[in-house]
Amino acid sequence: MELQQMRYVVAVAETGGFTRAAERCHVVQSALSHQIARLEKELGARLFDRTSRSVRLTAAGEAFVPVARQALEAAERARAEVAAATGEVRGRLAVGAISTVAAVDLARELGDFRSRCPQVRISLQMEMSDPLLAKVREGTLDVAFVGLAPGARTTGVREKELARGELVAVVPPGHPLAGREWTTLARLARETFVDFTAGSAARRQRDDAFRAAGLTAEVAFEVTTVEFLAKLVRAGLGVGMVPEAIASELPGLHLVRARPAPERTERVVWSSLGPSPAAVAFLAGLGVAAE
Repeated sequence: MELQQMRYVVAVAETGGFTRAAERCHVVQSALSHQIARLEKELGARLFDRTSRSVRLTAAGEAFVPVARQALEAAERARAEVAAATGEVRGRLAVGAISTVAAVDLARELGDFRSRCPQVRISLQMEMSDPLLAKVREGTLDVAFVGLAPGARTTGVREKELARGELVAVVPPGHPLAGREWTTLARLARETFVDFTAGSAARRQRDDAFRAAGLTAEVAFEVTTVEFLAKLVRAGLGVGMVPEAIASELPGLHLVRARPAPERTERVVWSSLGPSPAAVAFLAGLGVAAE
């Protein structure tokens, strides 16, 4: 069993076809198919069900692919560790971030890191906090920037708080609250809300504050990004609550502070099992000692 064969199997599983997998791996399709057939013979099981219209993983393939990914990641980590021992940072840096990250200028930080470590392959995923935490725990992401309530606990990761702030209301022009500097949660509770999806960390920050005040809110529109939340608020479909640092960057909306204000923290998290050399170097650029 060879790493290249594992790489081909993973590519087929992720692209859904042998042709696209061969293009990704920069080989001719016949060579890729031959190597996968050799591996299937060695394993004594078919990894894919092939038809003229689709390629699907068999039960054996479903079992094989996650382990193959782990083996490929381990081999890449081994190469990165050897390079780091000689003073060179290589490998990959998979970063995740919420759409409301404000504690750091993420684009600038990633650009600076690329300049410092040009041999590292960088990727970025934007998601909600809970999925990002899960991906750091499972090793899919090296580092993630998340937003959590001040008292929220995390498991399976190491973390550092980067900033602490408040949520503020955002309302469209012409709204009765648009000309006010602040309002109460009780007044906001009379409004229809545009909010993040139920159960998400971003939603819990507001829900917890309303619950503590003995209030509830009608959420008619659920979103996963602050950009779409802002679009719906601009359209007059409801009001929203976002971090104060983000609210000032949403054109066409009015910021209204709330009392008592929902609080949140921004944290950077990384694996408790030990960060890769690339993750250590990236975190060091943020002033975070990962080791």
